[in-house]
Amino acid sequence: MAETIAVLSQKGGTGKTTAVRTLADIFRRAGLDTLAVDLDPQGNLSDYFDVDPQADPTVADVLTGRAQASEAVHDDVIPANLQLAEAELTLGGKMGRELTLRRALRDVQRGYDIVLVDCPPALGLLTVNALVAADHALLSAEAQYFALQGVEQAIEVIDLARDNLNPDLAWLGVVLNIADMRTIHSREAYDTLTEHFGDRVFGTTIRASSVPLTAIHAAVGAIPSASPSTTCDHRVTQWPHTIAEYRARTTRPDQDAFEEHRAHHLQPAPVAGETGSAVVST
Repeated sequence: MAETIAVLSQKGGTGKTTAVRTLADIFRRAGLDTLAVDLDPQGNLSDYFDVDPQADPTVADVLTGRAQASEAVHDDVIPANLQLAEAELTLGGKMGRELTLRRALRDVQRGYDIVLVDCPPALGLLTVNALVAADHALLSAEAQYFALQGVEQAIEVIDLARDNLNPDLAWLGVVLNIADMRTIHSREAYDTLTEHFGDRVFGTTIRASSVPLTAIHAAVGAIPSASPSTTCDHRVTQWPHTIAEYRARTTRPDQDAFEEHRAHHLQPAPVAGETGSAVVST
């Protein structure tokens, strides 16, 4: 059975979708069968993977019961388009609407090691569906003034999903995106998050890049390979091994054990400077 990771953010522009794209490629390089689920009506993750815009069925058909999840997989991606916004409205009037994605993914989870869910940049019904279906939640935050507020709001939704619908949901932590750690502004954002959440804030920060998004999208492979000058902290590439090793030891991780194992592999990195940071385009 696959481990499902929901990647979410309280707002758009935090590098969330790029993070999902990168992680999917890294997991696959590590030999893990990885399914990417685009749960954002904008469909940016689907574009990243070059899924045909006319691909049918999509995740909207899965959520509304018109198709099985296995029928909506296109090259290990379940794509999304604007029809998903309509599907969300339809779900709003159904009993058990928060469990829809969880039930649907049972159809495909046994064929994969990892399922990555790219949530929409909002904390609504689609995001709640992702959290109820997930084993782990990863927060993406931008290095800006309101980062703490956005993370706190996202954690409230995670707690809501855990307390009422998914008690086994584990919070992996917060990854700081689009950061220039040479600036006081970015360092203050990192320090504020660390002050409130401690080692739940990953030491690896995702550096802002001047490389155009279109150039990255056209590159072969994951974002860390898009440019010879691009660097990627070794701890990011160790994520697949960390999860795989943990899954080999237990079939159902509890939060404390997983956090202890993760902390052993992902030690905090220095705040200042550019050393040990990956890159994402703005």
